[in-house]
Amino acid sequence: MVAQINKSFGNHHVLRDVSLAVSKGEFFTLLGPSGCGKTTLLRLIAGLELPDSGSIFLGGQDVTTVPANKRQVNTVFQSYALFPHLNVLENIAFGLKARKVDPVTIKHKVDRMLETLRLSDLSKRFPSQISGGQKQRVALARALVNEPNVLLLDEPMSALDPHLRTQVQAELLELHRQIDTTFIMVTHDQGEAMFMGGHLAVMRDGQMVQMGTPREVYSRPKNKFVAEFLWGANILLATRDGDRMMTTLGPLKTDDQVSWSQGHLAIRPELIVLEDELARPKDNLVRAKVIQAIYRGASVELLLDPGPVKVVTSPRFNPQPGETVSLFIPSADLVALEGQAA
Repeated sequence: MVAQINKSFGNHHVLRDVSLAVSKGEFFTLLGPSGCGKTTLLRLIAGLELPDSGSIFLGGQDVTTVPANKRQVNTVFQSYALFPHLNVLENIAFGLKARKVDPVTIKHKVDRMLETLRLSDLSKRFPSQISGGQKQRVALARALVNEPNVLLLDEPMSALDPHLRTQVQAELLELHRQIDTTFIMVTHDQGEAMFMGGHLAVMRDGQMVQMGTPREVYSRPKNKFVAEFLWGANILLATRDGDRMMTTLGPLKTDDQVSWSQGHLAIRPELIVLEDELARPKDNLVRAKVIQAIYRGASVELLLDPGPVKVVTSPRFNPQPGETVSLFIPSADLVALEGQAA
């Protein structure tokens, strides 16, 4: 979809040689912290900005210099951008009327969108008379009624409260399953990116640092940034000694191929096993002291020394601060990150 894209604003290089391929009908998520360039990339795909270099393709056609109104792309913005003086029905129909589509076709398409997004009972209300989640659905309907090949979503749920956000996420996934449209969504929320499925790309400082399914990126991070950005994996400085990794926790083994002499290993907190949970002793057993134990209902979060290392375990285990515990670090889940440690 985009190839070797570069974009600068003044002296600020926002995107650096960005390439991205999204399959037709896919739900793809661009994930990264504020300022990483993900919204700029979305605006380039929409045609709202022009790249300094590189190419943009839609359906195999080069649209790099094609104006926004000539692309089969629609965008749902963070602010929804609904017209306050138009009711729900009129907001949805606006784009079709602007293109001078005949009234019979407009009515058919708008009625279908109202039904699909469960807005029929709200068709005569104005934006000021509906909730945030309902506004979100109106914005989606207004974009989808134009039957775009690609729907772009710029932080579409950031203004919603947590409960409503979860509800709209589920509705958005269901809507995607119903229609043959490619969705590309920008978010800085890791949980949202995991929930929406499909494929995702993690961005940092205007570059793609890792792409894959949510499971792949979460469980096999490529570098320290991805490991920490996606809910804070434990990062261990390690020195290679034959087939063993010497760490602050002690000697460990990983199933990964290690190319560096000194680098970093990552292990997710929920994949570390307390010794009491083991059927029998194994390799990669280490000892650590509990600094803090936080009860979270469905789990207990332990902060341990040396490290500090975080462990998430079952609430039936109740170690107290100051207590020493034994941990098992599964070698298959101990990820060798790219890059030699400085």
